[in-house]
Parts: sequence; C-alpha cells; structure tokens
Amino acid sequence: MSPVARTKSSNVVEGKNYPAPLASHEDVVKDPTVFWDTLRRFHFMMTTKFMIPVIGGKELDLHILYVEVTKRGGYEKVVAEKKWREVGNIFRFSATTTSASFVLRKHYFSLLYHYEQVYFFKLQGPVFTPTVSFPASNPSWRPELALVEYSPKKTNDHPEGPEPLNEGTSCFSAIGTIEGKCDCGYLVSVKLGSEILKGVLYHPEQPDSSTSIPDSNSAIVPYTSKRRHSGQRRRRSRRRGDPNYPKPNRSGYNFFFAEKHYKLKSLYPNREREFTKMIGESWSNLSAEERMVYQNIGLKDKERYKRELKEYKEKMISQTMELGS
Repeated sequence: MSPVARTKSSNVVEGKNYPAPLASHEDVVKDPTVFWDTLRRFHFMMTTKFMIPVIGGKELDLHILYVEVTKRGGYEKVVAEKKWREVGNIFRFSATTTSASFVLRKHYFSLLYHYEQVYFFKLQGPVFTPTVSFPASNPSWRPELALVEYSPKKTNDHPEGPEPLNEGTSCFSAIGTIEGKCDCGYLVSVKLGSEILKGVLYHPEQPDSSTSIPDSNSAIVPYTSKRRHSGQRRRRSRRRGDPNYPKPNRSGYNFFFAEKHYKLKSLYPNREREFTKMIGESWSNLSAEERMVYQNIGLKDKERYKRELKEYKEKMISQTMELGS
C-alpha cells in the first residue's frame, strides 16, 4: 500500500502523530550509527518502550533486520509474501533457536513497524494501525485450527493412566486448536470424542536433537507436571515456621550472581530479564583463579551453615529434654 493510499485510510490512532524523520532512509541503511540514534529518538518522541531483544543468547541486530525487511518492500509485504523465513536465514541462528520467523516478526512489529512508516514510506501525520497486524496484538484474533495426526499407543510410562481411545486404530485425523506458541512448537488441544487432550505439537522443520519424541507418528506429547518431594517440602515449611533456623548456605556462583546482579541493575535498569544470561556468560569467561575466589567464599558459607545447623539441633534437643523433665 502506498503512502498516499494510507493517508486516505481510516486506520488512524486518535491523538497521536508521527514525528518528522531526522535522516533519510538511505542514510539510515548505510550508517548503523545513524539508524540506532534515530530509532532511539523515535521511540522517545513516540513515548513507546524500547529494549533490544535477545535471541539465542545474543542481542538482535535491529539494523540488519530493518535493512532486510525494507529491501523486500516493508513489513506488510514480507507478511503477505511469507518471506520471514528468508529474512531469518540472514541471521544464521543456531539450530536450537526454533520459531525464528515468528520471533522476528513479533520484534519487528513492536520496535520497527512505525519507524518504517516514517523513514521508509515517508509517512507523516496521524499514526496508522497496520492492515496486517501481529496476531497477539489483534483483539479479534482467535486461536487457529490445525489438522493434527495422533496415533494412540500403549506406553509403560504411566501404567496408572487410562486406556488409549480406539485401540487398534493405526492412525486418524482430528481437528485441534492452537492455544499458544513455545520454542519447540505449538501448545494445542484436541478433542477426541468426549475427551480433550492437551499437549505440544512439535515444530516439524527444525527438530531439536535434545528433545526426545516418543513416537514418530505421534505429534502430541502429554504434559505432566513435576512432583516435588514431600521431604523437601517439609524442610522448607520448617524453615519458614522457625525464625531461628539457620540460613541455608550459598554456592560460589550464588555470591558471584548477587554481586553482578547488583552492578547490572544500576547500569541497565530496563534490561533485568537479560541479567541471568549475561551473568552466566560472565561466569563462564572467568579464569580458574578468579572462579576459585567465589568458590572459596561458598565453601566458607557451607561450613558456617553446618556449624549453625549443628548448634541449632543441639539447642532443640536440650529444649526437648527440659520440657520432658
């Protein structure tokens, strides 16, 4: 759709206008510094949240993403011609990064769509909503229906579970609902007779070698929550109930994490979701000598916990004996 046609459209956001561009599209494409400067200023003037997304442990290069999408005609054209996978191939994500097309489209829509309207299409005036929006942001969006294939088969993993339906049938089709999306595929529900099965429909194009699928003909894998050990739960409740119970020891990594987290929070207050990965990478880059400093602190804290726990138990025994006498 041309800028002229857009100005005549009724898809406007009341009370909000696009700011004037601070550079040409050619300069933005040519110079990454100009791009980042104009993008940050754009979000500041639009009073929209701006945060560089992280994919596969690395920050997404929004400049490359913008260049590749506008080279193909812009967001709406890439959506219409289904070229997000083609754009994703430019980044060469690792094999463990699934659903790259979905993630790129989501981040482009939230961070670059309106920037594209001003700098690529040279649009001015009221802010427009896209004709092809991102599904999750569209209030009229409903879960998609997917045709899935399910092969009932007995398994020894859950002997107490119900018998599979239609035993003896090798394969049949059913209509299911896509409830959401995850890294490994789709969260789906399928109605079989009076029973509704919920599970994961694994992504067929980039299977993860670390994920084991029970059967090649069975795409839906039931989800079972992990049970906590009752002993662990009892210990936690005892600690919560007794303020005199000694504080559990922390590992060397825990001390390193707390120290780094405090520093990162003061430097990057708006990127707290990325701290865990950043700290993990910093820990991996430490030398053996540097890591030993924190591990020694962890060992001393472990000795402290053992000593305090012993004193606590002796105190409890003496109190019990006094009450008995």
